Amino acid sequence: MKISILDQAPISEGSTGADALRHSLELAVLAEELGYTRYWVAEHHGTPMLACASPEVLIAAIGAATKHIRIGSGGVMLPHYSPLKVAETFSILSALYPDRIDLGVGRAPGTDQSTAFALQRDRRQPAPDDFPQQLGELLAYLENKMPAGHPFARLAALPGGSHVPEVWLLGSSAQSALWAADNGLPYCFADFINPDGASYSRIYRERFSPSDTLAAPRVVVACFAVCAATDEEAQRIASSARMTRALMNEGKLLRVPPVERALQFLAERGPNADTINRPRRAIVGAPETVKQGIEKLAELYQAQEVMILTTTFEHSARLRSYELIADIFQTKPA
Repeated sequence: MKISILDQAPISEGSTGADALRHSLELAVLAEELGYTRYWVAEHHGTPMLACASPEVLIAAIGAATKHIRIGSGGVMLPHYSPLKVAETFSILSALYPDRIDLGVGRAPGTDQSTAFALQRDRRQPAPDDFPQQLGELLAYLENKMPAGHPFARLAALPGGSHVPEVWLLGSSAQSALWAADNGLPYCFADFINPDGASYSRIYRERFSPSDTLAAPRVVVACFAVCAATDEEAQRIASSARMTRALMNEGKLLRVPPVERALQFLAERGPNADTINRPRRAIVGAPETVKQGIEKLAELYQAQEVMILTTTFEHSARLRSYELIADIFQTKPA
């Protein structure tokens, strides 16, 4: 089983977005040293907690700081963009870092409705909900399959030439599973958003239609995990993320709080403050606890790879968590 990383560039209380971005670079370098398979960066807008508003820029910086680990977007929120612009951007990244770039695309806005509207170029009316058409156009550019008579056919000559990214569909719903299957794309399911995705993974595998780029279904499951020396210490460290989750469920956004304040918050709100309204799976504990949790999750989704998202107040705790997970799965640098 392969192990990878999903990075949201979390901003801790008392630090800045610039600090978070530098931490992402440091973590990416460590991930390569530890032998993780791939390193993806997310896209979120209008939040004080996450600095990952432009995954393309961060991918370019990570590519320059690393040598062989696969890097990419987890993901580009396609409804905000022109498919041509996304294709050109990732064509250039693929030319700069050959055989290393993943283009994970999703339908979600990665933000609230007002911020999504602010991201639009034309604000005379809300953007249309035409994700399948956008996805089809994006694939046509990247695979150079635009019909000869199409007015955009000549635009498929992308700047990266033969260098193209590996396209993934990201999702947390049954609909995303269908789109991935029908287009013959590898599928990454966000279990940390929706813990009921095993049935959607099964739908994807059963409905999968082979494509020129993928002969058989390929599933990655992305989960939230925190690992520390003991179960108790891991639960303590994870309290910061639990507090942000609980308040986010109430529409309140803040930077990742210190552990002591988070523990006090959870003591006052109750032990299930972050899951009362929205169920959430979190794999938290000592190495053996986390190993068992990740293996069970992979089996549940029949996934060939698990992508791990970790949010902590102390950057050092996040680094250590990934070190421990790499150690228990005996990952080796390429």
